Amino acid sequence: MTTDTDPTMPAAAQPAVEAGPTPAPRKKSARTPRKKLYYQRFDGYSRFLHLLVIISFLSLAVTGMTIKFSGVGAFQTLSRWLGGYEVTGFVHRVAAVITFLYFFLHVYYVQRRMRRAKMKFSELLKGENTLLPQKHDVTEFVQTVKWFLGLGPRPDYGRWTYWEKFDYLAVFWGVLVIGLSGLVLWFPETFTAMGIPGWMVNVATIIHSDEALLATGFIFTVHFFNTHFRPDRFPMDPVIFTGSVEVEELKEDRPRLYEALVKSGELEKGLVEAPHPLLEKWARAFGMTALTIGLITVVMIIYSMIFLYR
Repeated sequence: MTTDTDPTMPAAAQPAVEAGPTPAPRKKSARTPRKKLYYQRFDGYSRFLHLLVIISFLSLAVTGMTIKFSGVGAFQTLSRWLGGYEVTGFVHRVAAVITFLYFFLHVYYVQRRMRRAKMKFSELLKGENTLLPQKHDVTEFVQTVKWFLGLGPRPDYGRWTYWEKFDYLAVFWGVLVIGLSGLVLWFPETFTAMGIPGWMVNVATIIHSDEALLATGFIFTVHFFNTHFRPDRFPMDPVIFTGSVEVEELKEDRPRLYEALVKSGELEKGLVEAPHPLLEKWARAFGMTALTIGLITVVMIIYSMIFLYR
């Protein structure tokens, strides 16, 4: 029990105050860090195919440019480092086989998913999830340019952006044009025996060489910008290697996709564990290696085009 004190009385005459138990100090509640949620955007099969794309394209680009610019000292030196033109030619053909391999594996993958989902082919050509260009892709392209220039907000991207659709369709174009012309150069006797005139082999040489140069320049500049140098992805976007993306990042990067996944209930179904740290390190090391090879190749191509035709 405690007794009130009288402020008018001297301190010595004040009645003693019974001391109660000392309250225990409050413990600061340590907040447990919120666990990050990850959504699986690419399955293992798609990531494996993309790995084949990278390996084959880098091999084709490097060995192909040593042949196209064989009169330039820089590429002659590179060819010697790689073992000579016989070796680069062999590597080029092996990479071409890998290209046809992943192309047909992807076609099989699409057909299998269509059968499982009981989809019609026409459903692949339209809708939010199609990889074919739609009207909103043109709008998003204009909005992206304005965003880069600080003239507008960031577009609300969906499952696929316009540059991803362009890259996807470019593979089909490359296999059709560069692949078929390469087969003509690889087996000229077979194709001429089938009735193709000899001058078509020369035409195939020009098509194969120039289209390959165009593809190499595009991938090592525009595609590398989108995957490495884009402001919101610098120094690289590892999702194609790890397969998963943070949910918060997905919500910010592709709000239209995020909203669709939430409404359909697919977001929770697609949640996965965070990528293993070793996988992330490997992905970044591999991606930066590919970037370095590509940029060096671009510099050598520009150098060759300047000095070869002077």
